Amino acid sequence: METIVEDKYSIASRSNILQVEAFGPFNAQVTEKYINDMYGACEQFSGQPWGLLIAFYGNSVFSPEAEDALIKVNRYRVKHGLIASASVLIDSSTADIQQLQLGRIYQACNITFYVFSDIDSAKSWLEQYLQQR
Repeated sequence: METIVEDKYSIASRSNILQVEAFGPFNAQVTEKYINDMYGACEQFSGQPWGLLIAFYGNSVFSPEAEDALIKVNRYRVKHGLIASASVLIDSSTADIQQLQLGRIYQACNITFYVFSDIDSAKSWLEQYLQQR
């Protein structure tokens, strides 16, 4: 799959891991575009088990509407093979709030997840988790 790059995010696949980088808060238009791009990206796994590695840069507290949209897209991801998510919070002064929100989102979808402060640790955990499945 080609890499999708927008001003606020990028989506790329590496083997059985979908890597996302998200920069700062999304407005409603960017959120909608991200979700549509994510739907397409999920389909490439053809229902095979895969993991999500997502790095959030900056303060990315979600509005209630964005949180609901992320629950919806994560349920779609699960239907298309997502079994675990590793989230990384980078340069955020709102990391505690983001971590609570991510917890609500992933728990609502029954997704195994961890939140990290560096990408290497997150990638290592996710790769090991996927190998055990």
